[in-house]
Formats: sequence, C-alpha cells, structure tokens
Amino acid sequence: MIHIKEISVQDTFPIRLEVLRKNIPLPHEFNGDFDTDTIHFGAFKNDELIAVSSFMKASNPNFEGSQYQLRGMATLSEYQGSGAGKLMLQQAFVILRKKNIAVLWCNARIAALNFYQKQGFQTFGKKFEISYVGEHYVMFKNLN
Repeated sequence: MIHIKEISVQDTFPIRLEVLRKNIPLPHEFNGDFDTDTIHFGAFKNDELIAVSSFMKASNPNFEGSQYQLRGMATLSEYQGSGAGKLMLQQAFVILRKKNIAVLWCNARIAALNFYQKQGFQTFGKKFEISYVGEHYVMFKNLN
C-alpha cells in the first residue's frame, strides 16, 4: 500500500535527479522550493520514498484567481503506474481547496498528458519545447 505525506524539499532532490534530470544539465532545485507556502509530497511504499511532487504558489497570466503550480512530479521507474502520482494529486487537491486555490497548473511533458487528463487536467495553448527535456503543454485544473 502506498501512503502520502508531506516531506522536506531536500527529500525530493534524489528522485528529481534520478527521474527528471538524469544526464541533463538543468537544476534539480526550483525557484519557490523553499517558500513557506510551498508543499512537497512524498509517496511511500513499505517506508521507501518512491515518488515526489511539489506545489508552489505561482501565477500564470492565462488563468484567473489564486493559483498554485505543480512542479517536479516524479516516480521511480519501477513504481511508475502504481498510482503514486494520482494519490499525491488527490492529497494536493484537498489541501489546495482548503486554501481556496482556484487553479492548479503545470508544464506537462508530452509523455504525461494522458496521466494528467485522467486526473481532470486540461491542456491550454500550444505545445512548447523546454531545452534538454522536450515538448510540453501547459495543463490546468479548476479546483472550485
């Protein structure tokens, strides 16, 4: 069974490095990581950290109302498809709604579009490229 709990930003770094930044010359530390209103989640299976995600107060001019951005969602390869990402998002939805956040948005890799759509996210705008990482779409979910 997988359980979700809040973790420190430092706890996210090893999985971010392994899954999102392996052999890529981009930082694994993000702007907003250490902000007091940023939330970091870890998914644990048998006390092993298998997935991470970070939720930061950040505004996208394309959306109205209070907003958070999802960044750095990553699951170790052997646990991808286990439901860890879905469980972290469900936990975030509850907490962000309590904070009266209207929109959660992210820059989603093309490979993750289907996953986010299944969680109720919609694409916005045109596909764009992030150097070393690949093609992305902005995706969002209204939380009201």
